[in-house]
Amino acid sequence: MTGHFAAAAAGLLLFSSMAGAAEIKVLSTQATEDTYRELVPQFEKATGHKVTTVFSGTLNVQKRLADGESYDMIIMAGPAIDAQIKAGKALAGSRVDLAKSGVALGVPKGAPKPDIGSVEALKKTLLAAKSIGYSTGPSGVYMLSLFEKLGIADEVKGKLKQTPSGVFVGNLIANREVEIGFQQVSEIATFPGVDFVGPLPAEVQQTTVFSSAIIAGAKQAEAAKALVKFLTTPQAAAAFRKRGMEPG
Repeated sequence: MTGHFAAAAAGLLLFSSMAGAAEIKVLSTQATEDTYRELVPQFEKATGHKVTTVFSGTLNVQKRLADGESYDMIIMAGPAIDAQIKAGKALAGSRVDLAKSGVALGVPKGAPKPDIGSVEALKKTLLAAKSIGYSTGPSGVYMLSLFEKLGIADEVKGKLKQTPSGVFVGNLIANREVEIGFQQVSEIATFPGVDFVGPLPAEVQQTTVFSSAIIAGAKQAEAAKALVKFLTTPQAAAAFRKRGMEPG
């Protein structure tokens, strides 16, 4: 470890030696999962803390929180974090933006890659597709609004297949249950069995910010804050960029 990362790790190690090792319980949606899984073992090694994480879809995360399940920290889309703060489930002022992601298209491995280089090309691709996969999360909500905006909602309605909460659209694509599918860049770009076509055209792209927050009444709030700090280091930023996300 070098530079800023080493300094951050040293600071975190000092913190853990003062405060004692903790078990941090995290509830997270899946857009940041690959990067998070790369970074958390480094955090655990640097601090001695243990991180236990439940990954699920947005709807499932909302249900778990509504049911009163106990966590120290959540990671969700920014607006969903704000809703949890408003509801009193997360602490006001604790939101920290981790990374941003756009929506992208994927096709089954080896299948022809359709043209989505312009809004008109995207519209033609949607109309020509026999089946279209989308999610229950922010990208899926946006795609439904985009179909309306493009004036093709009625034409594509019968071709749509939505994943259950917590299931990646990549699964539908890889299993050839759909011809094309849309989800966050970070969730589809490197999915096994999927060929990444590319992000939506800039004119109709939707960027979602994924953020963290500390749960109200968290047992390990300080340790969770240390984890958040770790996820916003320059090295963490590089890990997010590697998966098509922009940090912050």
